[in-house]
Amino acid sequence: MIPSFLIEKLKNQYGEELTNKILEGYNQKRKVTLRVNTIKANINEIQKILDNSNIVYTKVPWSDDALIIENVREPEITKLTIYDEGKIYLQSLSSMLPPIILQPKENDDILDMAAAPGGKTTQIASIVNNKARITACEMNNIRAEKLKYNIEKQGANCVYVMVTDSRKIDDFFSFDSILLDAPCSGSGTLNNNDNKIEKTFTPKLIQKSSKTQAKLLKKAINILKQGKEMIYSTCSILQEENEDILASILKTCKVEIVPINVDKTIPKLPTKIDGTLCVCPNEEYEGFFVAKIRKIAR
Repeated sequence: MIPSFLIEKLKNQYGEELTNKILEGYNQKRKVTLRVNTIKANINEIQKILDNSNIVYTKVPWSDDALIIENVREPEITKLTIYDEGKIYLQSLSSMLPPIILQPKENDDILDMAAAPGGKTTQIASIVNNKARITACEMNNIRAEKLKYNIEKQGANCVYVMVTDSRKIDDFFSFDSILLDAPCSGSGTLNNNDNKIEKTFTPKLIQKSSKTQAKLLKKAINILKQGKEMIYSTCSILQEENEDILASILKTCKVEIVPINVDKTIPKLPTKIDGTLCVCPNEEYEGFFVAKIRKIAR
């Protein structure tokens, strides 16, 4: 069951009608979605294999590499040879948005500040055709091993893994492009059928997450090169973890919001800061927040 305190938070932030829409999204069984790893394969090759396996899929209008699976669940996909070979990666549609919006470029120095398990890191590597210097940070040893495994499996050989807390990265370093998909409460990914939600999803979790997010974002701004851009994203739809964190940075740092324009088919929630994106959870999408930030030259 969704905790009553969260429902009240959502009503205060979004109003009754949108809250009901969000709660409806929490009740949905999300479809399986995947990303074609263009380092190793192309969409036509993958479509042929899925067709031959009688797997029904739908293309995504805003990405040439994403597919929505219509008739099977994850276990059937993981049995395919293309999965074992790293030619596809099971990834939610919402989590594919930050790397695409980031628009990383070949030959850039790129930082992924909270990289495990590696979906967005390897997506960035595929976008730049393995022709950039990507540093992927993960502070947890077990999660770092999973990150390394996925990077190797996906053939993302332009990625270097740092087993460290990215808040402790020396300000001596600087990057052309940064992805900060910050640890969060996961309020956009909740499922009403999860019996553990009431115990695990608490006000304390939101408070702890927001403190960590603020510190991570401040570090990101410090090590982002002047005139360059970064992404701040979470799988939360709560203002405390998104707009409030951004508002503080906008007041204290020389940065500006770069407006995000996305496909009309993506379900959106209103945001308190113009140019940012909040995705509404439904059958195909997790709830997600994305902001693009540019560091202004002094």
